[in-house]
Amino acid sequence: MRAAVKDATTAMPIDETSIRYAGWRIVGVCFCLATFGWALGFYGQSVYLAELQRVHGWPASTVASATTFFYLIGALLVVFLSEAIRAFGPRACLLVGVVAMAGATVLLGQITAPWQLYAVNALLAFGWAGTSLGAVTNTLGLWFDKRRGMAISLALNGASFGGIVGVPLLVAAIAHFGFSGAMIAAAVAMVVTLVPVILFFVGKPPSERSLISGNPADTQTSPQIRTRAFRDVGFLTLMIAFALALFAQVGFIVHLISYLDALIGRERAAGAMALMTLMAVIGRVLFSAVIDRLPQRRASAVCFLSQAVALVVVINARQDALLFFGCALFGFSVGNLITLPALIVQREFDARSFGVLINLITAVTQVTYAFGPGMIGWLRDLSGSYAAPFYACMALQLVAAVLILLRAAPITPPAASAVLPDRAAD
Repeated sequence: MRAAVKDATTAMPIDETSIRYAGWRIVGVCFCLATFGWALGFYGQSVYLAELQRVHGWPASTVASATTFFYLIGALLVVFLSEAIRAFGPRACLLVGVVAMAGATVLLGQITAPWQLYAVNALLAFGWAGTSLGAVTNTLGLWFDKRRGMAISLALNGASFGGIVGVPLLVAAIAHFGFSGAMIAAAVAMVVTLVPVILFFVGKPPSERSLISGNPADTQTSPQIRTRAFRDVGFLTLMIAFALALFAQVGFIVHLISYLDALIGRERAAGAMALMTLMAVIGRVLFSAVIDRLPQRRASAVCFLSQAVALVVVINARQDALLFFGCALFGFSVGNLITLPALIVQREFDARSFGVLINLITAVTQVTYAFGPGMIGWLRDLSGSYAAPFYACMALQLVAAVLILLRAAPITPPAASAVLPDRAAD
């Protein structure tokens, strides 16, 4: 990829460090995209679960299983996201994602039967694929090479901002307009905000070469990179550890408001969710200042362990202050679990394989954590409380903390590395 950048930029030099570089405007667009994508597609699931139970009386397992279906469909779509961006361009793909998510948000407020919830979640999955991690990383990959890690980290702060602002606003809007009216208002806000900025700012990448950045390897094709990745122990420990950790994280977050509602009420539960996402921003910002000087796999293990401790606190606390502390501690690592895989891939693997490997990790982890909400809902209905499923989440975090350390990959200089570095000497 770096060789391709050099060839492509002989006629038009690209200075990614310049504040006037157009790529930084794309970072702003992706920040807004992530704000709405995570507010309505990720954190919003916790609100939908609680509200659909209240409005329709459906059991937690029914609603949570539909959330699992949503994540599974989204994971399948992410696999083909790079090909879609190459074929239609980033602007068209982002617009389709926004329209799909807005339409599904409106329909969520109109459903009257469980089967309709599954149909709407399928449409919501198209929106999630076009507004979440895969869309952000692939889009920014078209404009950035050397500053890609910083660009992705800055843009993904929008994911946490979506949780901080989105959940309390959704809860307040539901209280004021009702569930149906609040969903319409949220969809209108998304379309009015995102469609103009995408149309105005997202044009063609710096060169035609950029349009193949999701499959840029000079020596290997995307299928070859994926095949070699599944044979690479360092890559497998990275992917599986984060799949387990995100299974626990997503499942816990989706059920958090329902769990806290019975303990401290809906409004304070929304406040706890906002605190958790605020801590996600703080944790990501603090980590970003030092992460390049830290062993990133060990930092990941610390994040997993801190969430395990937080789960113990939340399960056993009955005082409001302790519950808020547990949510804050859990949230400190939420943002880092989203960004750390990209940073580790950026450090441990050749830059030419970045887009392919990130799509692969995103798809596999999403397929895994898709079952989190449904499994937790099923265990909750079976056991009669959230204690058993939350302890199971804690156990998964502990396993992930051990797994990520089993075989840390050596940092190989890009000039000496292959698309995936050989680890025979590990």
